[in-house]
Amino acid sequence: MQAQARHTLLAVSLITALLPGIAAAQTKPAAEFTPQVGQAGKDVIWVPTPKSLVEKMLKMADVKPGEIVYDLGSGDGITVITAAKQFGAVATGVEYNPDMVELSKRNAQKEGVADKAQFIRGDIFATDFSKASVVTMYLLPYLNLKLRPTILDMKPGTRVVSHAFTMDDWAPEQVDSSEGRTAYLWIVPAKIEGTWKMDKGSLELKQKFQEVSGVYRSGDGISHRVTSTNLRGDQISFAVGSALYTGRVSGPVMQGMVRAKADAPATSWSATLVK
Repeated sequence: MQAQARHTLLAVSLITALLPGIAAAQTKPAAEFTPQVGQAGKDVIWVPTPKSLVEKMLKMADVKPGEIVYDLGSGDGITVITAAKQFGAVATGVEYNPDMVELSKRNAQKEGVADKAQFIRGDIFATDFSKASVVTMYLLPYLNLKLRPTILDMKPGTRVVSHAFTMDDWAPEQVDSSEGRTAYLWIVPAKIEGTWKMDKGSLELKQKFQEVSGVYRSGDGISHRVTSTNLRGDQISFAVGSALYTGRVSGPVMQGMVRAKADAPATSWSATLVK
């Protein structure tokens, strides 16, 4: 009986001694997720973007305070956080990996921009980013091409910056680099292909992205080639003979100022898309 009591006392003493360790093990937080270079994602593997290139990309896009930035495939959140913290943007990251989303949220909290930098778990091809002023991405060429029709339907003037990969035959407006990494900038052009009725004639325009060509037909049937064309977002300029036109495209209407020659006074012009 005494031996049994001693064994019971020993067991109780051992459990009592182990309890603090057991409790500590139960309450110890799990190790935070740490991304690994090359880890698989839904569409691409994860490779970090250098901070210097992130800053370069956002400068190329001329991000302004209050503008809406979407980063497609936001990874660890560096682009979104930088856009919010250094450029004052309202930025959203779209990322499929839930661990990366939570990591990005923690990073935004640490940087004090959780109110301006948000992260959503989602598929970039099923997410509505149509309100973005700027879109950034580090995807593969075939993914850029898959996104291209959606991007070209965005508001004219939307800026798009890609790390490393192009948009095939859509030529970039600007190319720059940092730390051996390349970034490309595009500006979504207004859609202007078609016939535009003017006061004293018509414009017949052809378009391939921001590249524009065409013919001006005067009321008396004389044709003039449209030259010196420049389309940047919704801003357009071109020449017909010695006349220099500048203006803005707003859906089916173009309007602006024209000079009969470089040193002539400017007068207003407008055109309406008829077909």
